[in-house]
Formats: sequence, C-alpha cells, structure tokens
Amino acid sequence: MYEPVIGLEVHIEMQTRSKMFCACPVVDSVSAEANSAVCPICAGHPGTLPVVNARAVEFALRVALALGCEINPISIFARKNYFYPDIPKGYQITQYEQPLAEHGKISLQTSQGEKTIRIRRAHLEEDTGKLTHISAEPAHSLVDLNRAGVPLLEIVTEPDFHSAEEVRLYAETLRRLVRYLGVNSGDLEKGVMRIEPNISVRPRGSQTLGTKVEIKNLNSFRALERGVAYEIARQSAMLASGRVILQETVGWDEARQLTYSQRSKEDAHDYRYFPEPDLPPLMVDSAWLEQIRAGLPELPWQRQQRLERQFGLSAAESARLVDEKPLGEYFEQVAQSGLSPRLIFAWVTGELTSLMNAAGTTSDFSKIPPQELAALIALAAAGKINQPTAKSVLMEMFTSGQGAAAIVAARGLAQLSDEETLARLVAETLAENPAETASFRAGKANLFNFLFGQVMRKAGGKANPRVLRALLKARLEV
Repeated sequence: MYEPVIGLEVHIEMQTRSKMFCACPVVDSVSAEANSAVCPICAGHPGTLPVVNARAVEFALRVALALGCEINPISIFARKNYFYPDIPKGYQITQYEQPLAEHGKISLQTSQGEKTIRIRRAHLEEDTGKLTHISAEPAHSLVDLNRAGVPLLEIVTEPDFHSAEEVRLYAETLRRLVRYLGVNSGDLEKGVMRIEPNISVRPRGSQTLGTKVEIKNLNSFRALERGVAYEIARQSAMLASGRVILQETVGWDEARQLTYSQRSKEDAHDYRYFPEPDLPPLMVDSAWLEQIRAGLPELPWQRQQRLERQFGLSAAESARLVDEKPLGEYFEQVAQSGLSPRLIFAWVTGELTSLMNAAGTTSDFSKIPPQELAALIALAAAGKINQPTAKSVLMEMFTSGQGAAAIVAARGLAQLSDEETLARLVAETLAENPAETASFRAGKANLFNFLFGQVMRKAGGKANPRVLRALLKARLEV
C-alpha cells in the first residue's frame, strides 16, 4: 500500500593528522583526554582565522573521484548558523550552494538485482564537539571539543532508496570504499562515520514525496537497518490510520528497538547560510586533480570483479576477500604459488582465520608468511601429509613460527601410504576388536568409522585416509 522513499546523509571524518582549519591534532574521540586537542581557532575565539587543510581536500577528492562525481573547480565555504553547546563558534563552516563535488553514483548488488544510487553532492565541513549527558542528579552535560574542527566529508544521496536492505548495502559499500582509499577507518562505533537516513512514505504509485523524518545516533549497520525498517513501519501505520507525520529528527533506542522524537527538523533557511567571509573560494588545480585521480587504488568493486575473473571465485567468495582487505591481499600472495585458488581460499578463510580469531590477531598474517602456507597446502595436496596432520602442523606454525617442511620432518609426520604396512595395522586392529568386527559384518555399518579410527590411531594419525579406507573395506568384506 505504501512505498518508502529514503535519502542518506553520511558524514565521514577525513582522518588527517590535523584538523580542518587549524593545526590541532586529530585524536581518538574515545580514548583521548577530553579537551586536550583544542586551540583558539577550533574553540571559536574571536579574532582567529581559519586556514584550509590541503590534505583534507585531497582525501575528499579521492572519495569524490571514486564515486564518479563531477569536481567543481571552484567551491565556496559557508557559515551554517545554529546554537548548540558543542558548536563553540555558534556556526559550522561547511559548503552549501557551491560544494566540492556533485552528480556521482554508486552501484549496489541487492536481492532484487543491481541498483544505482545517485550522489547529489559531496562537500567539506568541520565536525562539531561531543556532548556527554550525565543523568545523575543534578543532571548535566559535559562538552569535549577534541572533535570540533575535525575535517568531515558529507555525502548526500538522492532519495533513491526504497528498502532498509538497500540503505544497509549502500552504507557497507561506502565504508568499504573509504577504507580502501585510506581516508577513514570505518569505525562506526567511534563516530568517525555517521549515517543519517531521511525517511518518508507515500501511497504506492504516487510521485509526491511524503514528510521526511531523520534518524540520528545510528552507530552500526544493524541499528541502521533496523531503525529504517522500524520507521517505515511506523509511518506506514500512521498514514493508514489517518494520522499526520511531522517533520522531525528522531533518535534510535537500541534497547527498546524503536525511534523517539528529539526535535523538529530544520529546513535550510533555518540555518541562515551565507558565504564564510574568512575563507577565500577553494580552487582545485586541474593538474593536482589529475595527480590524485592517477593515484587512486584499485576500488573494491573493481577488485571483486578481478578476483572472480582471475581466480574463478564465486561472488560470495570474492566479496569475503574484498570486505576484509588484509585477508584478500594475503590470499593473493599465497595464490602466487599456482596452487588451486579454491583450496587456498578454503585454508585462508577457514583454518587460518579461525586460529587468528582465537588469538585476537584478525589482521596480522605475519606469523605465517604466505609462502609457508603455500608450502603446507602443497604438502597436503600432494598426499605427503593428510588433512588432520596438516591442521596440526598449521597450528604449530602459528605458535612457533617454524615452516611446514621443517615441522613435518622434525616430528616424522609424513603420511603413511605403504599398503603392506597399513594392511598389517588393519589386521592387528580387527584381531584386537573381534566383537566390533563381527557386528559390522552382521550389518552394523556405522562401526566402520570406529574401526577406521582405531587403525588411524595405530598409525599415529599419519595413515593415508584413501588407501586405509580401501584396505579396511576389502578386509572386512572377506
């Protein structure tokens, strides 16, 4: 009956060494001592003058170019006027009528097929400070200005989203992009990337936009998807019952899984934008722009297509390697060995990842150099060690730092494939387990695995499973 129409505003910190308009360092907003990275400029003292951070502009251009945006050779900074305790100047320096970049796009692979989301604009601005609300009596709030003045890139989409799934996919794709570009860590929980959906609903088939509601304080993809889904359902129910939807800003209560009203939502004219008098127009030199364009890395979607084409991986497998960039890079280094890419993928994303997760070193592959993992996989693939032995060798490689061949040789772990030796072990095992042997021959087929395990134990876990299985089967059928 009703169709959601959603646009997104995403604020991404440009993680430069210094702030947007002053020399204060950019520090961790969670761990740094409050108000330890503040100067008269970012604190908004009268008489101070801002100076644009060229590195922040470069980072913003990287993102804009990767999104296929048109770069405006001249953009203008403006003052966005509003009072809030964490805005020390009483206004925010941003860009309004003449932004840095416009008219980009990004493609998503949704459950309904490919979808293109249009980027309306990408503009530079400064971040606000951080408020901590204390509920204990007397209730009060604390202001930390460490984040005030940190460079932000705001990316605004057209209202092209029609589901919570699409919103989440876009946010994940954008996060992956800024991490690949090296401009942002993507740590949503630390607030370095903040996603604010503007949601409205309308009767299906209508071309008129409904009243929009903006959700704030979403610090995870799960909260984003659930918050959007909740708001769609809430607004649809209100329209169905004849109630009026108010334009407002709402917060997301993770514990109660619902939105709550914060304030009425402002329109652009409420901010009384006007050009920032202390900053000249920002002019992007064409030669510098082309230098930045030439320095762009392989983008995530480009890399995924190449991995599928080069290694014959599925879309899901390549997506896993793209999502976790260090994992993908390590996979490609191991794949230089020429071994089966599927086999390498299984080892890298399976046994090795499990070991690293257990050790809390999810992105540190230094303990097992790629050539050593390739050597281990090659030993197993050639039948020189069996799969259980290979897993135990990997664990020892991870803890000791030794190579696969050295561990196999030192511990005498080479796989036993000699049929005469294995036949003798089979005969001994059946003689030692007459009841189980008789029961198997009487029809209890599940005892085969028991007897197989007993022989394998005699062989110290080194028996070639294929050879052993054939010998045991032949002996039991006599």
